[in-house]
Amino acid sequence: MAILEGASDLRATDLPTRVETASAAAAGAISARLDRLPATRAVWKLILLLSLGFFFELYDLLFTGYIAPGLVKSGILTPTTTGLFGTSGVASFIAALFCGLFVGTVACGFLADRFGRRAIFTWSLLAYVAANTVMAFQDTAGGLNFWRFVSGMGIGVELITIGTYMSELAPKHLRGRAFAICQTIGFSAVPVVAFLSWLLVPKAPFGVDGWRWVVLLGGVSALFVWYFRRNLPESPRWLAGKGRLREADEVLARLEAQVERQHGKPLPEPGPADPVPRKAQFADIWKPPYRKRTVMLIVFHIFQTVGFFGFANWVPTLLVKQGITVTSSLMYTTVIGLAAPLGPLVGYWIADRFERKHVIVCMAALNIVSGLLFSQASAAVSIVILGVLLTLAGNIISFTYHAYQQELYPTAIRARAVGFVYSWSRLSAVFSSFVIAFMLKDFGVTGVFVFIAGAMTLVIFVIGLMGPRTLGRSLESISH
Repeated sequence: MAILEGASDLRATDLPTRVETASAAAAGAISARLDRLPATRAVWKLILLLSLGFFFELYDLLFTGYIAPGLVKSGILTPTTTGLFGTSGVASFIAALFCGLFVGTVACGFLADRFGRRAIFTWSLLAYVAANTVMAFQDTAGGLNFWRFVSGMGIGVELITIGTYMSELAPKHLRGRAFAICQTIGFSAVPVVAFLSWLLVPKAPFGVDGWRWVVLLGGVSALFVWYFRRNLPESPRWLAGKGRLREADEVLARLEAQVERQHGKPLPEPGPADPVPRKAQFADIWKPPYRKRTVMLIVFHIFQTVGFFGFANWVPTLLVKQGITVTSSLMYTTVIGLAAPLGPLVGYWIADRFERKHVIVCMAALNIVSGLLFSQASAAVSIVILGVLLTLAGNIISFTYHAYQQELYPTAIRARAVGFVYSWSRLSAVFSSFVIAFMLKDFGVTGVFVFIAGAMTLVIFVIGLMGPRTLGRSLESISH
């Protein structure tokens, strides 16, 4: 009798494990079905819709440097600050954005894991559009910086959500190219905002400062996302991870039917389902195999930000500091900005052919060389060519690491984990903006680019030595 009771207890204790195993197997089958989808119009449509959201996000993120000369001209901000952490200069405006991005990514990254990718994708975008609209009517440095901080929170959440959403919807054979196309469309915002800034910032149409028009035009245009959002399904991987297997199957079945019609023949059979990692907790980022990845990405983000935003947010001000007029500076940056979408577009051809880590290392090296040469350039042709090379290198790094970091964590904690490591780039940008302002004041443009070169050297070492390989592998297999 005792033996029978013991067996009964064992079966009762074993039941949750069997249920969890069956659920993990079903989630693995969902992932295998997604990964075998061919690249048809239905798949690319989802990628393009997400990319549209990324366009407006980058418009709002990157107008900082382009409207800075207008903010100085209007008397709201000053080009440099009297102290390292002064709140009346361009550096404080840049820092306010990145403080908001830090809070949005580190404190709010859990929202997409809890409430779903689709809902947070939409609501975070609307939140930062509203904040930027209020910011456009500010006349003091304090009001400007506060509302830039609030908009930065929304942008931070949006950045994490789009990357997570994209990595889970794109089949594994398409993941790198999907991020390349997303970033190509997103970085098309750079020449748009550069052109609008060149056209409007030096002027005051209808008596309103040109920089205010640049901000408002981005917000009004972003409202179109409300219209397009209805075409985006929830991530089947997220639904499966939440135990909502029926919903995941329904969403995926609809997508499979569309893909099969466009493919013109039966879909290939799903490959073997990789086992889904056990239900992960956020604390697992400090346990093997994620601990090494977490440390690597924290160090990477602290220093890659210096290279990317050190140029993107400061190039008009750097050119003005070299004696070039505001109008000419904005004209140069408009031409340089035309190269922004070309980086990821070039990356489309290499995205799923070369390891992500190797691409990052090579482009960081190009950033170092081009930046140091840029600091010595004075002729218009040299400035534009080197600016284009810096832009291409930075944007190829950007699309590559956005794909890379999403691959390194399991679905259950992907948004939170990526939000945490990504937040270090925001914290870095807060302080590096003040350091760059200090370097510019005391050591000139050359000092700024020596500082950037040192940061990118550390990027090369940490990714080259610690980065795992991910090319062509399923998200589930990378997570083991």
